[in-house]
Amino acid sequence: MDARCQCGSVAFKTPLQKPLALYICHCAECRRQTSSAFGTSAIFPRFPLPPSELLSCYKRPTPSGHTLYCYFCRNCGTRLLHTTPGKNVVSVKGGCIEGLDWTRAIHIWTKSAMIPIPEGTESYSAEPTESDYCTSQETLDQPPDMAGMLVGSGGWPTTSEAANDKPVKGACELSGP
Repeated sequence: MDARCQCGSVAFKTPLQKPLALYICHCAECRRQTSSAFGTSAIFPRFPLPPSELLSCYKRPTPSGHTLYCYFCRNCGTRLLHTTPGKNVVSVKGGCIEGLDWTRAIHIWTKSAMIPIPEGTESYSAEPTESDYCTSQETLDQPPDMAGMLVGSGGWPTTSEAANDKPVKGACELSGP
C-alpha cells in the first residue's frame, strides 16, 4: 500500500497489501496527536523506510513502560508511524495510507470515546492484547534483525534511551502526544 505525508516529501510502501490489524483509537493521547475525536493505526510487520532528511522522530513513554518512537515529516508535520524497540510490528497512521478498507477496523479505548461507536463493530473499552494482531504475533515479536530496522532519521533507539522514560497512564500503546 502506498503511504505519504501531506506534502509528499516522505513516501513509502507498506510490506503487505493489507494491515495485520486496523485500529480506531479513542484514547486521550490519540485524540491529542490527531487533534480530532480519534486516531487510526494500521499494524504492519516492521519494514525499512526510504531515506529522507525530512523524517524526524519524537519519543514518549507508554503505559506499559516501553518507549514509543513517533516518526513524522519535518516539513508538514504529518505523523506517519510509531514503533517500539524490540517489537517487529509498526503502527502506520491510517490517514497517510491510500486505499485502506475501514470495514474491519477495531475500535479501542471506547470508554473515552467522544463519538458513538458503530453498532456491531469489534470494540474494546481499553486496549486489546498484542496477540490480537494476528496468529503470527509470536514470530513478529522476535528480536529484530538489521533487515527489519527503520532507516532514515531515527533508526533503532538504544536501550539506554528507552530506560529513562516514565510510563503514561490511560493511553494506548499506538498513540503519541
